Amino acid sequence: MIWPFKPRFRKQIARIEISGAIAGGTRKRVLEALEEVKEKKFPALLLRIDSPGGTVGDSQEIYSALKQLQETVKIVASFGNISASGGVYIGMGAQHIVTNPGTITGSIGVILRGNNLERLLDKIGVSFKVIKSGPYKDILSFDRELTQPEQTILQELIDVSYGQFVSTVATARNLDEETVRGFADGRIFTGAQALDLGVVDRLGTEADARRWAAELAGLDPEKTEVYTIEERKPFWNKFVSGNNQAAAWISPQVLNWLEFEMAYQGVPLWMYQVPRATLPGAFGK
Repeated sequence: MIWPFKPRFRKQIARIEISGAIAGGTRKRVLEALEEVKEKKFPALLLRIDSPGGTVGDSQEIYSALKQLQETVKIVASFGNISASGGVYIGMGAQHIVTNPGTITGSIGVILRGNNLERLLDKIGVSFKVIKSGPYKDILSFDRELTQPEQTILQELIDVSYGQFVSTVATARNLDEETVRGFADGRIFTGAQALDLGVVDRLGTEADARRWAAELAGLDPEKTEVYTIEERKPFWNKFVSGNNQAAAWISPQVLNWLEFEMAYQGVPLWMYQVPRATLPGAFGK
């Protein structure tokens, strides 16, 4: 697609916001937005990240697209309230990172989780008959415990994904891999601690990140306009809008979280498990 008035966009900063759990919908929207940044020839991009992380593959695709965009666009990431795990991975696709001192970040690691309901199913008299092509086809099945060989297979999978994460952080931040492994054990830390560890470049607000992006692009940091590439409304809006009383007491954040949890059980995640208390207004008024 050829966009009109390209010179106007060359004097503006593009802004993309990544919020909530990172999955297929986020990946599709962000990749489309990054393509728009490229086609409209914005000189700089402000990437606002407020996410606890998400799926491995989707995070990697966004990161790869950002790395490619770096060839022509100055990219500054701004970490919001939470930018952890997959949010950190995506941030590695920016040349520079700004974070609030109190931002919750880190959680560099991989988690894969399944549910074992075997004892509950036994109590209510429910069992399953499984016909499978190989011994591991029903790995992480919810009606039985993992076998030792299955645990070994899954641990190897997690270790490989973890190694990819560590390598990306080390390369992007010009750190030794062993140094990264020293704090990449799943722990979370504040933005101020992230600065000390070398994960981010500066402490500051989104406005500070915007000004820095303008300076890098040779634009006036005080007068340059920001063009926000809007997020399409997610599917759950139709359930919580209007007079739908059935779901009105549950916030969009929780509906989004529940959707993610149901869809990605048993999938390797770069995800910080956000406590319910960190979702403001999650339940009730």
